[in-house]
Amino acid sequence: MKVSRIIINGIIIFIGIALFFLLMEMLGLGDQIYLRLVNFIFVIYGVNRTIKQDYADHIDGYFTNLSSAFFTAFTSLVISIFAFIAYAEYKGGEEYIHTFAENYIFGGTPSLYQFCMGLFIEGLAASAIVSFTLMQFWKDKVEKINKVDDLNHN
Repeated sequence: MKVSRIIINGIIIFIGIALFFLLMEMLGLGDQIYLRLVNFIFVIYGVNRTIKQDYADHIDGYFTNLSSAFFTAFTSLVISIFAFIAYAEYKGGEEYIHTFAENYIFGGTPSLYQFCMGLFIEGLAASAIVSFTLMQFWKDKVEKINKVDDLNHN
């Protein structure tokens, strides 16, 4: 697991999500909650990139690569939350969140930090789902424990 790779790919995920979010805001589509599912594309790309680079560098082991994948997504999540807090404060803080939060499942009128905590929990779940799902694809490539030596077992 290379920390520099995790950080770089986490930043790549953040840039993709941030640009997509800003594009949605510019087009007036920020209230369309189903468009948030597109964020998965950026997370899948970055996490897969990390695992692929680990595989190319012969970094084997299921849990090593799973950890690397999860920390890549987690890095982008943390950067995204802090960037969103800064953006929301710039746009008006609580007033911005109240118009933005109507389309989320939080209920009531959460504060900026309550809203971000909800996004953080949602992001953790998404990070775990993407990491585990991609590792199902990569597991036979990075973990050799299921291979049997046919010459000795015939």
